[in-house]
Amino acid sequence: MSGDPSTAERLRALHDTRPGARPLVLPGPWDAATARVFEEAGFPALATPSAGIAAALGHADGHTPADEMFAAVARIVRAVSVPVTADLEDGYGLPAKELVARVLETGASGLNLEDSARGTRRLRDPREHAERIAAVREEAGRALFVNARVDTYLHGGTAEEAAERARLYVAAGADCVFPILAPAGELPRLRAAGVEGPLNFLARPGDPPHAELGRLGATRITFGHGLHARTLDAVAELARRLLAG
Repeated sequence: MSGDPSTAERLRALHDTRPGARPLVLPGPWDAATARVFEEAGFPALATPSAGIAAALGHADGHTPADEMFAAVARIVRAVSVPVTADLEDGYGLPAKELVARVLETGASGLNLEDSARGTRRLRDPREHAERIAAVREEAGRALFVNARVDTYLHGGTAEEAAERARLYVAAGADCVFPILAPAGELPRLRAAGVEGPLNFLARPGDPPHAELGRLGATRITFGHGLHARTLDAVAELARRLLAG
């Protein structure tokens, strides 16, 4: 699948932007084994979580060396036949040409790019980040699905502030926007504020069912490190039972 533009088009086609349509649900594998489990369960595409991969590799979230992240994504892509989109944080400071080349080398069909600066976790200037998205889009053409993560809610911002960034990123060529940590109840406000096209929602325990999230405005649903965390909880319970005999 390496460098195959058709996989990005397959991923695009899975996003149903009709109002109220059922969202695309993308579980997040952190290694080849979990990727195979999700594919065998019937999911048509997968979305790697940077925090889950970091933990699996022994790193703190946000501290995975770029080479290790790309290698982990490549192993996941090789393990399955469905499209895989990769969370690549802020792109590791790589220029657009190198970033796109390295993503295509993994065989991934898409990538997340966040607008927080790695290390400082400060929000980037939205126009500066829009220029970066435009450069990635120009370099990748249609060969990658670009998901622009909007970190406004991480910094206490409003729906209107998130929507302003999202509109800039869509205009720059993003296929989808991802206002991470947006509450479910904010989805209609984001849509009313002019966020059009595919909208990624981060699902957490207690959120409405997927169909309801679609009615509220979500186009696709991801889980961040949530599935990895729940798996570790299950392993911890198993460990307690083994220790107890």
